Amino acid sequence: MLTLDNLILRQNDFTLRANISLAHGSSTAIIGPSGAGKSTLLSAIAGFLAPSAGRISWQGQDITTCAPGKRPLSILFQDQNLFPHLTIAQNLGLGLSPRLRLSDKDRDTIAQALADTGLTAYAQRKPPQLSGGQQSRAALARTLLRNKPILLLDEAFAALGPALKSEMLDLTGKLTTDAKLTTVMVTHDPDDAAAFCPNTIAVTDGVAHPPCPTQSLLASPPPALRAYLGA
Repeated sequence: MLTLDNLILRQNDFTLRANISLAHGSSTAIIGPSGAGKSTLLSAIAGFLAPSAGRISWQGQDITTCAPGKRPLSILFQDQNLFPHLTIAQNLGLGLSPRLRLSDKDRDTIAQALADTGLTAYAQRKPPQLSGGQQSRAALARTLLRNKPILLLDEAFAALGPALKSEMLDLTGKLTTDAKLTTVMVTHDPDDAAAFCPNTIAVTDGVAHPPCPTQSLLASPPPALRAYLGA
C-alpha cells in the first residue's frame, strides 16, 4: 500500500494537504483545476519535493526522506525523455543498465518488451524516425523495464491525439495490470480518468481528497471540480 499520512506540502504561499492510501496494484487518477496541486502531489510521491509535515510510506516502509532514485517507483513524463542518438533497443536498455552493459538475459527481456509494445520491427531505429505514438510506446516500455512496483504518469500521453491516447491508455492498463503495478496518473482530461482508473483523487481548495470511484466523482463532482469540468 502507498500511504500519504497527514502530508503537508508547501511551495511559496501555496499549501496542499493529503491523507491518502492506495492499495497495491490499484490504478488511481489525480484530477483538478490548473494550479490546484496535481503535479505537486506527484512530485512529493516521486521525491522531488520534500513535505513540510507528514510521511510517505510504501508497504509500511517510510520513504519520506528517500532520494528519488532510491524510491520504489518509475515516472513517465509527457516529453518521453528518449535519447535521439540511441536506437530504440538501446533506449530500452537504459531501463536495465544506465551504462548499457547488457547480458544475454537483458537482451531477451528487451526483445520481449519490444514485442509487448509492438515495436519489434523498430528496434534499430532512432526516436526521430518514429511516430509520436511509437515514441510513447518506447518510453513506456523503458519505464516498465525498471521493474519498480509504483508507476507515476504525469500527463504522459497528453500530447497525443484522441485515438493514439486511447490506444496508449489501453496498452498501459494491460501492462500495468499484468505486472500488478500501483499506478498513479495525473490528468486534466476526465475521459482519461474514466477510461483508465477505477478511482480518482480530486485536488481542490488546497486538499488532495481521498480517492473515490471515478464514475461517481465525475457524475457528481464537488463545486470546485464542477466549475473546472464545466459540469
